[in-house]
Amino acid sequence: MAAKPAGKSKAKTKTKSRPKPAPKAKAVPAAEGKLKAGMKAPAFRLPKDGGGEVSLAEFKGRKLVLYFYPKADTPGCTREAIDFSRLSGAFAKTGTEVLGVSADPVKNQDKFKTKHGLKIALGSDETHAMLEAYGVWAEKSLYGRTYMGILRNTYLIDRNGKIARIWEKVKVPGHAQEVLDAARELST
Repeated sequence: MAAKPAGKSKAKTKTKSRPKPAPKAKAVPAAEGKLKAGMKAPAFRLPKDGGGEVSLAEFKGRKLVLYFYPKADTPGCTREAIDFSRLSGAFAKTGTEVLGVSADPVKNQDKFKTKHGLKIALGSDETHAMLEAYGVWAEKSLYGRTYMGILRNTYLIDRNGKIARIWEKVKVPGHAQEVLDAARELST
């Protein structure tokens, strides 16, 4: 056997490349900071399920539940949409419309609505402009990985276009009923 030459061994070591951090969300342009109850709701115009568009102006004189969800046809988002749909008649009796918004393309929203028989309108914000205006396009983390995504928040907007109530970091079970109760209590 030949002797090994003296010196350093050149063992190969693997180095894991770290993912680049996600870009930071832009500031909320409509409110110059975080939205709060009593503030005017930022205006929007979005493509919606079934074609056409939906805008905040369409709801003038009516109350609006604007709920944001991360991704169509995922377990939590499906449960939330079904809950709001189940209560859509009760919301209508209080003069309140319900609009769910995600960054999913309209085609995905249509499939989601049909698959689960949803009775509520779904808006699509692929540009993230409206999501940013409402402060729900933000950095999130899961298992140590950071990424940009939609926060599960809900806004109750009064008949005058002002934010009456905000729910942040929503837990789905019982949430639609809680929002309905708030809509019933809201007189203006």
